[in-house]
Amino acid sequence: MILVTGATGSNGTEIVKRLTAQNVQVRAMVRNRDRAKEIALPNVEVVEGNFDRSETLLEALTDVDSAFLLTNSTEHAEAQQLAFVEAAKQSGVKHIVKLSQFAANADSPVRFLRYHATVESAIQATQMAYTFLRPNLFMQGIVNFRSSIVEQNTFYAAIGDAKVSVVDVRDIADVAVAALTEAGHEGKIYDLTGSQALTHTEMAEYLSAALKRQIAFVDIPPEQMREAMVGFGMPAWQADGLIEDYAHYRRNEAAAIASGIEDATGKAPRQFKDFARDYATAFS
Repeated sequence: MILVTGATGSNGTEIVKRLTAQNVQVRAMVRNRDRAKEIALPNVEVVEGNFDRSETLLEALTDVDSAFLLTNSTEHAEAQQLAFVEAAKQSGVKHIVKLSQFAANADSPVRFLRYHATVESAIQATQMAYTFLRPNLFMQGIVNFRSSIVEQNTFYAAIGDAKVSVVDVRDIADVAVAALTEAGHEGKIYDLTGSQALTHTEMAEYLSAALKRQIAFVDIPPEQMREAMVGFGMPAWQADGLIEDYAHYRRNEAAAIASGIEDATGKAPRQFKDFARDYATAFS
């Protein structure tokens, strides 16, 4: 049995759909069944689980051989993932595939990169088989700028002209499915990037071509970006973390192009022009 956590989020849903398309039996762990309609598919067993209640984790992990680990990005994510790792160890899980982050490092100034490194170390300490997926900035993250793109034909971020080797979440899902269903991925750490390192201005040019109207990118100070995110209702802790992420990008620390997607799947990663074409209706 394969357990997928975070099954109602974009990454988790993509993985569940791909697994069921291969007729793999999946157990999808969700916090609220009412939000699981999109994954109510053949071969999917939906179970309720709460990362803050270990007894629900143990129940969800019963008879599970492999698990995909993903939690929401909150200030509790590290503790929640560590609790899951302990429950998986107690339950006899053989293999954890963890969605981590590009450049995860315990000494990073970026809180997200520190917590991912901590959880990776905890998984390695259990002696379970592991596969760590370390994706760079998601192409689909641009959808978070939808309102300003639709209303102003412009999007804003504190990144300057730094290049980032953005990655499509569909490629991340393909790698996750390969790691969960095929032998040979145990003990691997895959850095997942696209085949291009792009500035946000270059991304705007690709969006312009796909949408057939001019889209512009405007660099803004970090303080202004943080204020906007909090104004949209984002918790302060998460907004601060994203500002740290964007400082990391701005230092050109996320421009490297890695071969992880091709190594894991044998396929070249999708390019940003593919994303812009496929998601054009999201910006209409």
